[in-house]
Amino acid sequence: MRAYGADPLEASSDGERAGPTGEAAGEGEPDGASGADEKAQADEEAASTAALREAFTSGDLPVAVYGLGKMGLPLAAVYADVTGNVTGVDVDPDVVAAVEAGECPVEREPGLPELVTETVGRGALAATTDGRAAARDARIHVVIVPTLIDEAHRPDVSVVESVAADVATGLDPGDFVVVESTVPPGTTRGTVRPLLAEESGLDPDAFGLAFCPERTSSGRALADVRGTHPKIVGGVDAESTRVAECLYGELTSNDVIAVADATTAEAVKVFEGLYRDVNIALANELARFTDELGIDVREAIAAANTQPYSDIHDPGPGVGGHCIPYYPYFVLNWLSTDGPLLRTAREVNDAMPTFVSDAVEEGLALDGVGIADATVLVLGLTYRAGVRETRASPALGVCTTLSERGADVLAADPLVDASGFDATGVHLDAIAGTDPDAVVLVTAHEEFLDLDWDSFDDPFVVDARDVLDPDDVGHDLYTIGRGRR
Repeated sequence: MRAYGADPLEASSDGERAGPTGEAAGEGEPDGASGADEKAQADEEAASTAALREAFTSGDLPVAVYGLGKMGLPLAAVYADVTGNVTGVDVDPDVVAAVEAGECPVEREPGLPELVTETVGRGALAATTDGRAAARDARIHVVIVPTLIDEAHRPDVSVVESVAADVATGLDPGDFVVVESTVPPGTTRGTVRPLLAEESGLDPDAFGLAFCPERTSSGRALADVRGTHPKIVGGVDAESTRVAECLYGELTSNDVIAVADATTAEAVKVFEGLYRDVNIALANELARFTDELGIDVREAIAAANTQPYSDIHDPGPGVGGHCIPYYPYFVLNWLSTDGPLLRTAREVNDAMPTFVSDAVEEGLALDGVGIADATVLVLGLTYRAGVRETRASPALGVCTTLSERGADVLAADPLVDASGFDATGVHLDAIAGTDPDAVVLVTAHEEFLDLDWDSFDDPFVVDARDVLDPDDVGHDLYTIGRGRR
C-alpha cells in the first residue's frame, strides 16, 4: 500500500499544505516485510487515520460539495454539521442565494430547513456559484450532480465531467475527491481520474479519488445520509479507500463497507436500481393477469412474500423519477454485453401508463361512454407522492395516451402545475367542480386521500396505487392489481 504522510496537515516538500491523503505516493512496501515491519506499518496507518479524523471533524480540511439539489443539499448540510467548514456549489443562483440566507430550497425534507439555518448561522455552511473558487479553497471535494441520458438513452456524464474540470483547477497534491453522483460503472476510474490529472497537471497518484454511492430517498434524506443504510466506499487505490472509509465513518452512525475498488462501488448503486426496476416489472406483469385470473393479485403477492425467498414489489402505473428508469441504460448502453432481462423490464414498466389508460377506457365503455367523448381527471403528476419531481413520471404517459385517444384530460397536483403535460391544469380547490366521467389516481399525494367523492356525479375511478377505499369512494372503482371493487 502506498505510504502517505501520517499528519494530513503537515507541510509537503514544496512547502504546500498536504491534504487528506498527505503527499504524493512514496516507495512501496518491500517484499518479505517482517512481523515487526507489519506492526509498525499498522501503527503508522492507525496514527494517520486518527490524525485525519481529527483534522476532518475540526474543520481543518475545508470541504466543497458540488451540487445542492435534493440529494446534494442534505449531504452538504451533514458534512457541515460534522466538519464546520463546507462550501456548497450550485449553478442556480437562486439556490445559492437561498442557502446563503439560511433558507432551504429543497421542500418536504424533514429536518433539513432547520439544519441549513443552523449550519449557515454558525458559519459552517456557505454557498457559491463559483465552483473554481470553491475548489481552490477546498481539500476535500464531493461531487453529487446528476447523470442524465440523451434521447437515444445513452448515459451522459457531461455534468460530472464539467464539475471535475472545475475541481481540477484547484486540485493540490494530497487533495481528496469523492464522487457520489450515480454514474455508469467505470466512470470514476476511466473518466474522472484521467480528467482530473490532465486538467490539474498532477500525476494521478498525487491525489485521492473514491466513489461513495448516494443511497438516499427524497423525504428522508437526512436520516439516510446519517445512517439508515451502510455507506459503501471504494477508491481507485487502497489509500483512497482508507481515506473514504475514515471520512464517511464520521458522517454515518451505520457501518461503512469498503469494497474492492471504485468501479465495484459504482456497480453497487446501479445494481440496486436494476433490482428494483426488474422486480417492479415482475409485479406489474403479474398485475396484468388480474382480470383473466379473476383474483386479487396484490393479495397473492402479499401471501407469496410471507415465504423468505419471495420479495415481490407492488405494482403501479409505471416507474418514474431521476433514478430507476435511467439506471438500466447505465449498463445497456454503456457496456458491450447485452442485458435482455433489463431491456424487457424497461419495456414492461414503460408500458404501464398505457395499461392504466386502457383500464380507464374499458371502464368508461362499460358505462356506455366513449373515450373520445369523456372528460378524465388525472390526480397526481409527480412521479412520487410528496416529491416535486416529474421526470419520467408515469402521469406523463397517462395524460398523453388519454389525450391522443380524444379524451378531455384535466390534471391536478399539489406540488406542480400541468405545464409539459397533455392536460389542462386544475387547482386542488376546483377539483369538486370538474364533474369528470372518469378519475384516475396516478400519484398518491396525501391531499387526494380525503377527497369529497360525493361531489362527483358518478365517475368511473381507476386507482393505480391501491390507496383508495371502495367504501370511501362510493363509485365504480378499479384498482391496478386488484380489479373491480
